[in-house]
Amino acid sequence: MTNGEQVCGPGEPGELLIAGASVTPGYWNQPEATAQAIKDGWLHTGDIAVKDKDDHIRTVDRTKDMYISGGENIYPAEVEEALYHHPAVAEVAVVDVPDQRWGETGAAWIVLAPGSESSPGEIRSWAREHIAAFKIPRDIRVVDALPRNATGKVVKSELRNQAAADADTTGRQ
Repeated sequence: MTNGEQVCGPGEPGELLIAGASVTPGYWNQPEATAQAIKDGWLHTGDIAVKDKDDHIRTVDRTKDMYISGGENIYPAEVEEALYHHPAVAEVAVVDVPDQRWGETGAAWIVLAPGSESSPGEIRSWAREHIAAFKIPRDIRVVDALPRNATGKVVKSELRNQAAADADTTGRQ
């Protein structure tokens, strides 16, 4: 382990670090990026993982996606997973947005399943029964589709930009 870092206990999320002969020696012609990613021989993957009691590791999110709201770490993938269980939700993406009071809060973009109906208020009420109150996205938007790149991955930067633009026009931050 690198200096000052600790091994997480079962069920405790932390960044996944890996080392060994099969791990990359670094980024090609990018010494700064290599120094940032590899410290004391450990590759900082940027993945947030949880180890269970049997030492099985499950990736739950990315460090770049995690945000802090009112001092609480919130992992968008965890919130997305919970919202996926709503019967009307087909797709969901959660991103962080600046907030003057909490530092950051969540915003969720939701695509409803074909033939389903639901409102942001109904989804928020449902979420109160399934996840901690501080994890419920402040803004919930029902949309026809999520922005995707050529490989089909949701482009969360577009969602963050949209939320920031909306905050600028409404005065919310």
